[in-house]
Amino acid sequence: MIRRRTVLASTLGITGGLLLGATAEAAPADWSRAVVDSTIARKPDPKSLGGWGYTCGLFLYGVHRVYQRVKEPSYLAYIKQWVDTYVDADGHINRGFDNLDAMQSGNLLLILHKETGDPRYRTAADQIRTRITTYPRTTDGGMWHATGKTNELWADGVFMAQPFLLRYGLAYGDETYAYDEVTRNLAVYFSHLKASNGLLYHAYDADGDAPWSPDPATGTSAYHWARAIGWTAMTHIEVLELLPANHPRRAQLIANVRHLAKGFVRYQDPGTGRWFQVVDKGSEAGNWTETSASSMYTLMLHAALRRGYIAGGAYVSAARRGYQGVLEKVSVNADGLTDIADISEGTNVGDLAYYFGRKRNTNDLHGLGAFLLMNERLAP
Repeated sequence: MIRRRTVLASTLGITGGLLLGATAEAAPADWSRAVVDSTIARKPDPKSLGGWGYTCGLFLYGVHRVYQRVKEPSYLAYIKQWVDTYVDADGHINRGFDNLDAMQSGNLLLILHKETGDPRYRTAADQIRTRITTYPRTTDGGMWHATGKTNELWADGVFMAQPFLLRYGLAYGDETYAYDEVTRNLAVYFSHLKASNGLLYHAYDADGDAPWSPDPATGTSAYHWARAIGWTAMTHIEVLELLPANHPRRAQLIANVRHLAKGFVRYQDPGTGRWFQVVDKGSEAGNWTETSASSMYTLMLHAALRRGYIAGGAYVSAARRGYQGVLEKVSVNADGLTDIADISEGTNVGDLAYYFGRKRNTNDLHGLGAFLLMNERLAP
């Protein structure tokens, strides 16, 4: 279980009352609970959250992190009701799992099997695990972003499948396969997407024929889209927290975290503490600071400091300012419900105008889920 008070105020300088669009008197005592309660109030029927996919899976995974701390039964019931919409009486999910995005909600199956003991959830999780064995890969072992995106690796994709596979392996005696497959994928993805400036490119195509025009020399896309990098950052933290201390690829994964930490410090907006939609183009007209990625970067910096992967005042300051910057996008509206603003809608690989022009949503599940995962680690 992840506790909220994982870093003391004396370490990161993070204290309550830093926020927000609300007045100090109106600010909730517990922003995680306020966000969960507000979302449930808006969508009391979990079916209305959306279909089986990673956005609902991310948000509900965040809800479970809050549940682990507060033990509010209605939170677990809400997760269960959403999952039960898609898992039938025999434990079958009517999906082919032909893209990584469809696998992320498998984390909820593992959670519910552990919480309830109902074997249907294990059966459904088995369905995803079986598909992973046959899922197509690049010649060096990277799982394609989707079966229709031949030999393409997107930085978004690692969060969708790898943490699930590792948790499945640990839960059901499949550790050997899980350790090797997960760490290989992270290594392969990072080797292809790594940029010299401390960031990652959004995508890589081994064939060089993707519609987004890969660089002919490197196979990468042209830009550093914020949330794609954030997915990879969070995945490294979650995997490292479960990986054995003596695993042969552990040092490589920590080096990846250090690479990203340097980039996050380098490109953090000095005015807001957040990070831009296209991370290294902060001075260009039309760019904007994006809340979900800023939550993800803050989470990674905080966890990396706590685990000793990185150290130093620049990282401490970046984590503190990142948290403050995200909280400035959280408010309580006239109805008494929380709003989280400036969250990019779902995004493919594109050009600069495409990234700049993505809708800046309020209460998009990408941002709600990322905020919950961050806040459960950082809130005092």
